[in-house]
Amino acid sequence: MRYITPRKAATGLGSTRSGTADHWAMTVSAWALLILTPFFMITVGGAIGLPREELIAHFGRPWPGIVTALFVIVGMVHFMKGTRIMIDDYFQHSARKAAIIVSVIFGWAVIAAAVFALAKMALFTIAI
Repeated sequence: MRYITPRKAATGLGSTRSGTADHWAMTVSAWALLILTPFFMITVGGAIGLPREELIAHFGRPWPGIVTALFVIVGMVHFMKGTRIMIDDYFQHSARKAAIIVSVIFGWAVIAAAVFALAKMALFTIAI
């Protein structure tokens, strides 16, 4: 038995009405993370063992700050989309809505905290 109507099959929309948009978003963010991860690891690896002042100066520079911000933003957007897919598969009704809200709030809170910390380090580096 088919769960998609011929119209949905023709327009590329599945049973969730989101079509291939979720798949493409996950694929693009996965490729972005594949490219960003080595740069992020090199950036963080260069900061391991630094004293606090040098660590703040390290992430206050444009390249490490931008790489770190991009990695966190793309990673958390990928997380939010991935958890949305899992939540849609395994939760029902109000539990689904609550889980999606918690996932999205957590994702944006992590993004906001990371960007705030990086901005604070960049501004602190300028003030020194």
